[in-house]
Amino acid sequence: MDDMSVKHPRRAFLQWMGGAVLAFASAPAAAKLREPPRSDDGGTTFALELEHAPFPHGGAPYQDRTVFVFVPHAFRPEKDSRGGRVPFLVHFHGHNTTAERALVAHELREQLVDSRQNAVLVVPQGPVNAQDSSAGKLDAPGGLARLLDDVVRFLASPEAASAVKGTLGRGTLQPGNVCLSAHSGGYHAAASSARVGGIDVNEIYLFDALYADLEAFRDWVVAGRGKPARQRHKLVSYYGAGATENNSQWLLAELQKANVRCAFEKIEGTLSREDLVHSEAVFVRTQLSHGGVTHELNALRDCLYASGLPRHLRTAWFDAKDGRRPLERRR
Repeated sequence: MDDMSVKHPRRAFLQWMGGAVLAFASAPAAAKLREPPRSDDGGTTFALELEHAPFPHGGAPYQDRTVFVFVPHAFRPEKDSRGGRVPFLVHFHGHNTTAERALVAHELREQLVDSRQNAVLVVPQGPVNAQDSSAGKLDAPGGLARLLDDVVRFLASPEAASAVKGTLGRGTLQPGNVCLSAHSGGYHAAASSARVGGIDVNEIYLFDALYADLEAFRDWVVAGRGKPARQRHKLVSYYGAGATENNSQWLLAELQKANVRCAFEKIEGTLSREDLVHSEAVFVRTQLSHGGVTHELNALRDCLYASGLPRHLRTAWFDAKDGRRPLERRR
């Protein structure tokens, strides 16, 4: 504090207050609706601008802070003493696209609804239409935790409650189980979120996406080895020919050496649904195109069916748990 502040403490306080108000006014809101919510038969989609979205960040050229949040009509928070927990599926899109295009092209909302799982889908905007796997704020310690905190604070708002017609319940919301999925170049955001995200990630699904960060994925799986289904670290890697195949084979060998319970198939559909549920790491060689691997045979839906996410809707998916699992093409 300078001499003028000591002589005039009231003036100093008012100057401080003025600076504080200016700083508050210039700070971005934690969550702002970019457009009105959209509802359909499956649920409600929010296009939000979030303070802790991956971008803008540092000197990166990307300025879009959009994060899409989809709440299925059947969603209900898990009740606890403080209010409720929100299980999340966070999807990271690949190169040369946008979050909105990935949301539609890979039928992310539809596959979540079809899985009958109790989770909220979050799709952050990464590098816009760029061949770039950078993760922006998600590379910083605690990045994923801050992003999901923005989301749960919005879900607890009157705006969200009105749009989803009260399915979010009352009381304090906080993140529950967290699953990540990534297509193609989204692998790095998933790896960073698991490594330094500041919140425990329970499962990761990679759709022709294991291009790098192999040690990060290995160490994350091993750290959850042997734990119960709701607490373990489960990895599923769908891969085609080329780099993702070689990297998946390397990672499979590393996890087997670490006594992780692994399952793998060279011909898609030979593993049983039981294998998908109980394995800690699953590797699937797919014949689908790079752009179709996430959705054409319901890969994301089946990952969610086999996940440790909480469920309150019955499904017949587990009735045929033994033998070769049927591959079901999306209609």
